[in-house]
Amino acid sequence: MTVFDDLVGQSAAVGQLRRAVAAAGDLVAGGPGGGMTHAWLFTGPPGSGRSEAARAFAAALQCRDGGCGHCDSCHQVRAGTHPDVLYVRPSGLSYGVADTRDLVLRAGSKPSGGRFRVVLFEDADRATEAASNALLKAVEEPSPRTVWLLCTPTPDDLLVTIRSRCRLVTLATPGTREVVDALVRRDGVDPATAEAAARAAGGRIDRARQLATDPEARRRREEVLSIPARLDGLGACVTAAARLYEIAEEESKSLTTALDERERGELRAAFGEGSTGKGVAKAVRGAAGALKDLEERQKRRATRVKRDSYDRALLDLAAFYRDVLTLQLGAGVERSTDDRTGDLERLARSGGPEATLRRIDAIMGCRERIAANVHPQIAMEAMTSALLAG
Repeated sequence: MTVFDDLVGQSAAVGQLRRAVAAAGDLVAGGPGGGMTHAWLFTGPPGSGRSEAARAFAAALQCRDGGCGHCDSCHQVRAGTHPDVLYVRPSGLSYGVADTRDLVLRAGSKPSGGRFRVVLFEDADRATEAASNALLKAVEEPSPRTVWLLCTPTPDDLLVTIRSRCRLVTLATPGTREVVDALVRRDGVDPATAEAAARAAGGRIDRARQLATDPEARRRREEVLSIPARLDGLGACVTAAARLYEIAEEESKSLTTALDERERGELRAAFGEGSTGKGVAKAVRGAAGALKDLEERQKRRATRVKRDSYDRALLDLAAFYRDVLTLQLGAGVERSTDDRTGDLERLARSGGPEATLRRIDAIMGCRERIAANVHPQIAMEAMTSALLAG
């Protein structure tokens, strides 16, 4: 089993990356390494596995056997502990220039293992304009044996000057059957549950795994999908918006609370809290500043997780109206919300495709307003009113 085996439905991208790994091996051996380059841009729709593909590529670059999947180097990269791989995932909604300059400085050092110094930058589209300019300089003038792996939803999310210097790896949305097979094989999910989760997730493997293994995630999705049938007046619109906001808040809290507690516990233990002996009291006092920094990072992460939770709920709602549209147009395509067939058919009969498109536009507009820092509940109230009006 190689590091690429877990990439679901990405045969074209895997072939491209395997050829690059072979060229990288030639480069390490003193050859020209044609086909390998210093900067890569991984793009694809949500849930397609951009970060997983970049991590698999990083492991293959560090592995002497091209990503065997079982050596120490492969295990370290996949666990996030390899000394020559820098992992960057913005904890907040943006990534600033000070952090980027520090990253560029660290990326310029020589690899300790003699192969490559790899920077895996997830959500590189969150870099601010100043941060992007600092990143551009590093990509323009790379250090020997430094490889940048940038991940964004689309190439347009990066400065044109950065993406023009990167080799593009485009990931596709996996098919339902491929997602089902992955859930059964890797996560031990029973086939019926895997089938339902894969259809509901619309090709997003991470979302499918969440729905297949977390009953609360399934409950929250069901409640979101029940909203359209309940919109029978302005009062119902306000109530639905409030509940939609609460659902997203519940999800974000469930995702962050346990992680925050574990991180605080690990930090306190690292500074010797609960121990005795010379120097412990001083170390514990020193932990106060580190704990404060950690809490600030956790707050930024919580903001980001909340934003992602709002977006997930809105995308589920958009998927529902997309399925209404397929019924109205008689399109014979797979529907991700077939478990709401009765509601889908009632709404399909109650209006035409034009009204459904306006409703989808209202949901997309709500996403844009939240991204522009409009209070989510206010944006959702405007959206549910537009869903009622059609």
